[in-house]
Amino acid sequence: MQRIKVALSSYGMSGLVFHGPLLESHPGFSIVSILERHREDSARKHPGARIVRQFEEILDDPEVELVVVNTPDHLHYEMTARVIKAGKHAVVEKPFTLKSAHAGELIQMAKDHGRLLTVFQNRRWDGDFLTVKEIIESKKLGRLVDFESHFDRYRNYIQESWKDQSNGTGTLYNLGSHLVDQALCLFGMPDRLFCDSRMLRDGAQTDDSFDLFLHYPGFKCLLRSSYLVREPGPRFILHGTEGSYLKWGLDPQEEALKSGEIPGSPSWGEEPEDAWGRINSSFQGKALAGSYPTVPGSYPRFYENVYRAIRHHEPLAILPEQAGDVIRIIESAYESSRMGRVVNL
Repeated sequence: MQRIKVALSSYGMSGLVFHGPLLESHPGFSIVSILERHREDSARKHPGARIVRQFEEILDDPEVELVVVNTPDHLHYEMTARVIKAGKHAVVEKPFTLKSAHAGELIQMAKDHGRLLTVFQNRRWDGDFLTVKEIIESKKLGRLVDFESHFDRYRNYIQESWKDQSNGTGTLYNLGSHLVDQALCLFGMPDRLFCDSRMLRDGAQTDDSFDLFLHYPGFKCLLRSSYLVREPGPRFILHGTEGSYLKWGLDPQEEALKSGEIPGSPSWGEEPEDAWGRINSSFQGKALAGSYPTVPGSYPRFYENVYRAIRHHEPLAILPEQAGDVIRIIESAYESSRMGRVVNL
């Protein structure tokens, strides 16, 4: 197996918790460089990687084939453009960019240079989302009439992080990019939307709550997020002509990564039975009620797809055009909230 030499553009939470462990656990990748401007936090977990102090050291290194752009959101466009122009493939942390026009420029740039470009929308491989997808596709609830998805947290203070400061991009770009991507993956682009985005915490400088209604013919779709949910309700609420499905809790993979478990190890991504969702429906003439097994989640499938796309020219699971559509939705959501009106797409 010819390994792909990878560089990480930063080593904050996403590098430590997500990209580092996922890349290390895949035999097709080798992390050779990590950008840390002042620290050496990555040395213990990635002793084989060089710690570099300037981004140019990554761009000028002919050994590096793939660069993970996992820097603060406002840097994604500029840094990804430099990666592609340097002749390297790029994985961009979500959100892809802050402007859909910039996303379009990067997509065209990648095509012109013949480079792979994709976005780390890892929550397409959340177990609860995979279960929801299976339930909808198999029509276990009949015809879907109501879809509601939440990504809530509880943090009633403003933390010392760029995400909460004035240069932060807000919850719509942060958690919202996951919810929007999942909705587009299930249903495609809506024809119009309405959004109510707020700053609810004392001293908030960026939005920390939103309600986003995506309009599709035949069913309702609501995406919600808030940082002031101490007692969370269901993560997913689905109603159809034959029944309902409700799911609480978050996929266990992030916590497993934080605790140092090896991605892809036995029972990886599996939920305990007491965390499964509940279904109450009529399917193929029979009652379907009670606990419904959650499909095991699988974040390692993201980098497996990237490897096969680079080495074997297989299709990308997450096309940059799809990631660009997510940004287009978010831009329109902010416009809707600012103007207090429905926005046509």
